[in-house]
Amino acid sequence: MNKNGSTWYDTNGELIQAHGGMILEHEGMYYWYGENKNGSTSIAPSGDIRVDFIGISCYSSPDCMNWTYEGLALEASGEPGHDLYKDRVGERPKVLYNKKTGKFVMWFHLDSADYTDARAGIAVSDTPTGPFRYVRGIRPNRSDCRDMTLFCDRDGKAYLIHSSDWNKTLRISRLTDDYLDVDGVYGKAFVEQEREAPALFEKDGVYYMITSGCTGWDPNNALFATSPTVLSGWKLIDNPCVGEHARQTFFGQSTYIFEKDGAHYLMLDHWKPENLKESGYSILPIQIQDGLLTIPFQEYTDLSKK
Repeated sequence: MNKNGSTWYDTNGELIQAHGGMILEHEGMYYWYGENKNGSTSIAPSGDIRVDFIGISCYSSPDCMNWTYEGLALEASGEPGHDLYKDRVGERPKVLYNKKTGKFVMWFHLDSADYTDARAGIAVSDTPTGPFRYVRGIRPNRSDCRDMTLFCDRDGKAYLIHSSDWNKTLRISRLTDDYLDVDGVYGKAFVEQEREAPALFEKDGVYYMITSGCTGWDPNNALFATSPTVLSGWKLIDNPCVGEHARQTFFGQSTYIFEKDGAHYLMLDHWKPENLKESGYSILPIQIQDGLLTIPFQEYTDLSKK
């Protein structure tokens, strides 16, 4: 069993390369998408720590415990100047299944090596494992886009939640019915609060969001917020983490919240900036009581239990 707070391994004994990612359930199978960092860590001329863009990995599992590598769902381009060329950045991939179109749609943070391009990349596939076809990169509602996530509400409406204004504000942009663009309706949250790494879910009519502070690769104090609606009304509440190292989010950073068998789980990245491919993961159950979230650390999470 993979241990929280450390590197994880797939069914072939190889390091799982799915950083900044998410888990999607489709027809009884779970798919884990994330950044493939299986290259040499270097420092760009801008001073940013990076691995040349390789692509977005996909892993599959029937139980969220044993993960089989399915290959690169989205591959880097070999064409210099392409948005997905190796000198570019592709981070925080999130995938939704669109029931109306039958397509799997991926959004991700698309950027230049110095992080000044700051767009959202969009790709689409007929199958969950890909290959995904790159569609385009956009600045949603003419705003910059950095750390991001996707959220699909119970009515099928989907939203892009992304850091903007140079990470000072989170924007929430509603997507078109085919999930391939924004429809022009958007709101803001945490204005001038400098929050990133959003992870969102809904329970009993209340929307919850966990975010990280903006401290680069260094861990910080997570905060959760609640709202009666997706687009507006967000109020920061408190740190959901409890116990030892709670103020450092157990030395991790939020990336996604997924649901399995009625329970919600927070995914964390444990970044290792000196060697990004050896960054680890945690999947921790979220406790919800009276509108408050509590997340204790545990070494192992048995997701095979219902």
